[in-house]
Amino acid sequence: MLQRASPARISYNELMAVLRIAKMGNPVLLRKSEPVADPTAPEIRRLAADMQETLEDVGASGLAAPQVFVPKRVVVYRIIASRIPQGSGLAPRPWTVMVNPVITPKTSDKTPVWERCLSIPGLHGKVPRYLQINVRYQDLEGRTHEHDAYSSWAALLQHECDHLDGVLYPLRMKDLKKLLFESEIQHWIEKEETEAAAQ
Repeated sequence: MLQRASPARISYNELMAVLRIAKMGNPVLLRKSEPVADPTAPEIRRLAADMQETLEDVGASGLAAPQVFVPKRVVVYRIIASRIPQGSGLAPRPWTVMVNPVITPKTSDKTPVWERCLSIPGLHGKVPRYLQINVRYQDLEGRTHEHDAYSSWAALLQHECDHLDGVLYPLRMKDLKKLLFESEIQHWIEKEETEAAAQ
């Protein structure tokens, strides 16, 4: 599917395409991605635009280049208001392209959070994540950015950057009993809410 992009999009009026997503078991998801030598290169801009179009098509929040069969250190993400957990204090985040991102935890503590992945459709897993991180990356103009991220925003960035190192979220899980189908997750959420209320 091709369509003309508006000027506000990452592609700046280039054609964009919905890309095929690699599924768990594909070797591309298990290898460490290569750094991008030139973030301003036209092929990186096209890749980012196609990744955005793919995310819009599937209605997801984040995508790493290896998930679309490109072993480069590129992540595209956004946070829309309807996906922000209540009480998290997060605000929506616009489309962001991170080239060669580096994550540094700001705490030694991890908290288990529910995650899902476009490369593992139909499943959820509870994954320990740092909820306070610093992230440093380049944009498509070659500028360097550095900022903190927290809560589910921090978890999202860790999830996507794991893909750049060939790591899928089940490899981070401590308890595989909490790897389950989406149709069953409500049982676990209700159980956790009941246990939390009892404390």
